[in-house]
Amino acid sequence: MASDLSNILKEELSNTLEQLLSKSSQVESIVALVSDNFDSTQLVECVVKFDFKGISAKLTFFIPALSATKFEYLMLGGMGDLKEHIDDEITDAVNEIISNICGSFCTSVNAQGLPDIGSIKSEVKSSTIVEGSSLENKTNIFEMILSLDDEKLPVILYFDEIISPFFSLITGVEGGVNDSKDNEISTNISNNNNYNYQPAPTFQTPKNLELLYHIKLKLSVRLGTKVVLLKDILRWDVGEIIELEQMVNEPLEVLVNGVKIGVGEAVIVDGKFGLKIKKIGNEEFRLNHIGL
Repeated sequence: MASDLSNILKEELSNTLEQLLSKSSQVESIVALVSDNFDSTQLVECVVKFDFKGISAKLTFFIPALSATKFEYLMLGGMGDLKEHIDDEITDAVNEIISNICGSFCTSVNAQGLPDIGSIKSEVKSSTIVEGSSLENKTNIFEMILSLDDEKLPVILYFDEIISPFFSLITGVEGGVNDSKDNEISTNISNNNNYNYQPAPTFQTPKNLELLYHIKLKLSVRLGTKVVLLKDILRWDVGEIIELEQMVNEPLEVLVNGVKIGVGEAVIVDGKFGLKIKKIGNEEFRLNHIGL
């Protein structure tokens, strides 16, 4: 049976939205979609491709106008008026949010070392404005009710047939899939809501990798991010304070050569800033993602 990644997706979706929007976020429920409820609304469709174990699969996010307009409004710090309709700026903001959610999801999955997943990566292939009628006649499509502070916002998830078994807690689809070499993937890992997965097989470091041990790589720590308008950047001056989405008690992203490999917290070491690692991908994940 395929590893169930449902809870990891829900957790990273909630955590990422909380960081980006500065609002308490929680997945309240996920139910089978009633497409008629969205017939008269526009949505932002974000198609995300996931690659793992020789498999390419897609998960599509549909963000209804109610949620999309709110997301963009909060990303800009709640300034100005809340838009009534989806436009290109809202589409770009949703694209950024989905990209961050999927990136965090992949980092968390890779840190688990699941044998039937290996190293997973994601890429947002497209973000477009579509009509509610595009939701009709789809199977494996679900409505997620998201609590953002006291407001309930819908997010719609559409799983293709290949990826559905890896989200069986949501889709109800169980079973395994075959990799690109037609070898059946087998695993002793059972579905577990607390992620108590069995450890992955020990990764053997290639002997010739020792030749690269003294290559210098750039380590950086990302304090936070923010989507800003060009007009705001042009009017910045000395003394300007820019508020980031990252909360002061949230973990900091650890990057090597610009690639996120884990998270940590700031500490003081002999009067200098330091970093205490709180979560990091395994050795294989780190090598793959820094290009070695």
